[in-house]
Amino acid sequence: MHKIPVTVITGFLGSGKTTLMRHLLQNNQGRKIAVLVNEFGEVGIDGELLRSCQICDEEDNPNDNIVELTNGCLCCTVQEEFYPTMQQLLQRRDRIDCMLIETSGLALPKPLVQAFRWTPIRNGATVDGVITVVDCQALAAGTLVGDINALEAQRQADPNLDHETPIEELFEDQLACADLVLLTKVDLVDEATLTRIKDWLQDQLPTGVKVIPCDQGQIQPELLLGFNAAVEDNLDNRPSHHDTEDDHDHDDEINSVQFISDQAFEPKPLIAKLQQLVQQQEIYRIKGFVSVPNKPMRLVLQGVGNRFDSFYDRLWHNGESRQTRLVLIGRKLDQADIEQAIGS
Repeated sequence: MHKIPVTVITGFLGSGKTTLMRHLLQNNQGRKIAVLVNEFGEVGIDGELLRSCQICDEEDNPNDNIVELTNGCLCCTVQEEFYPTMQQLLQRRDRIDCMLIETSGLALPKPLVQAFRWTPIRNGATVDGVITVVDCQALAAGTLVGDINALEAQRQADPNLDHETPIEELFEDQLACADLVLLTKVDLVDEATLTRIKDWLQDQLPTGVKVIPCDQGQIQPELLLGFNAAVEDNLDNRPSHHDTEDDHDHDDEINSVQFISDQAFEPKPLIAKLQQLVQQQEIYRIKGFVSVPNKPMRLVLQGVGNRFDSFYDRLWHNGESRQTRLVLIGRKLDQADIEQAIGS
């Protein structure tokens, strides 16, 4: 029986990993794709977004094809959750053509790839390639991530994260392990800036690794799949700052709060209210689904810092509860305060 080729998609919070995976699933060209999503918060927003792509056969349960690892950074929880999840998927490998793993924004790619050296996994799967997603707008602004506070909050809030890596070194690790780099949000910079950022990135990469500009995750699947790199056998040529890490304490004040309501909201007033809330409280990340009055489609809302994006992803299903559901990540967030601020 064939080995499942696995594509690892890594990159910082907000770089566009989920958007890229949505596009891959919507343009799967008949491939049976299993998806592992690393998510923060009790409401699996990214997983539900991916499920909405409707890639599964009618007789399949979408929950069998998309697996969310909700207990922390993939690179640090491989034994606790990744390993048994892979064992379950490998039992179905006769029905799977390939697999996508979206790491968290703080995952070190190399330890995850090393897990594919374990004999029970090695016999059934191979890392086809590592795709690193990079935010062009952030680099143009002189940072490595769109909202550094949100990324730091994600790091502190994850009780399973076993490494505390400087952002610059984590970025270097993501580049060093890449087979391909996708440069996202290129529509938000001018042509000269894009060229400058692309040339700078190319200088940071191993010989032969290409940088490809990518708008809204729209890229041919053939460019991302089929590297046949067997990355787990080639890790010595992918150096990492952090092959070993010491334990550290986390900031217990960082938390996530859910807002779930049957109330429908007009998008602009809701975003204005959330932007005001971000100014009043230390909120780093907001994402979720919104019920809009008199609209048959569900609105996806995502905010990093004070910047918000929204789009309609699909029709509400018959019998589906048209709820507004948001996850807010920040410092010392109070459930009652959040509910009152948004719902009032």
